[in-house]
Amino acid sequence: MTSEVVEDEMEFYSKAEKYWKDVPPTVDGMLGGYGHISSIDINSSKKFLLKFLRDGPNRTGTTCALDCGAGIGRITKRLLLPLFKAVDMVDVTEDFLTKARTYLGEEGRRVRNYFCCGLQDFSPEPNSYDVIWIQWVIGHLTDDHLSDFLKRCKVGLRPNGIIVIKDNMAQEGVIMDDVDSSVCRDLDVVRMIVRRAGLNLLAEERQENFPDEIYHVYTFAMR
Repeated sequence: MTSEVVEDEMEFYSKAEKYWKDVPPTVDGMLGGYGHISSIDINSSKKFLLKFLRDGPNRTGTTCALDCGAGIGRITKRLLLPLFKAVDMVDVTEDFLTKARTYLGEEGRRVRNYFCCGLQDFSPEPNSYDVIWIQWVIGHLTDDHLSDFLKRCKVGLRPNGIIVIKDNMAQEGVIMDDVDSSVCRDLDVVRMIVRRAGLNLLAEERQENFPDEIYHVYTFAMR
């Protein structure tokens, strides 16, 4: 649990903000030097997401998506804008959101809002989003803040909407990374937080074809 590895909550958040302020606003910067895996990541995410967007009585809609921890908009540009009529982005680093306005190009006109905010303080507008996409950012939230954020996301969903988490998973327990001030949780801890938020897991998938030296990455869909 994060309570065992995060000694000072305020410092945990301020150190992370400071870290990201020094990261270049590029795809490589967003991916910690692993920019070359971006296409593999996006293609797998698209396959995963399309299972829910296909035709059917309980089909997830395509009106609006929210990109959480959006950075410069890598996921918004490559995954969400091609599938949704409109997208909102939220990130704690103002420079990334500024860069997004040029990085996204013409299609960026369909980004309705750029929210500059930490997820621990962010509340999605109720009944607004078909998909809330949360990738490589849950490690910057304590367990309590993550659980509370997921509860607020649940309120933000439109009918048949889903929340997606895609993130690194530790082999066991919770591991602290002092460099970017984040934690990496194991699968059991993440599942427990999802349950605590009152959400049901609909699908869970391990990312394939990533470099051997990085953490295993899993994608979860829930509502």
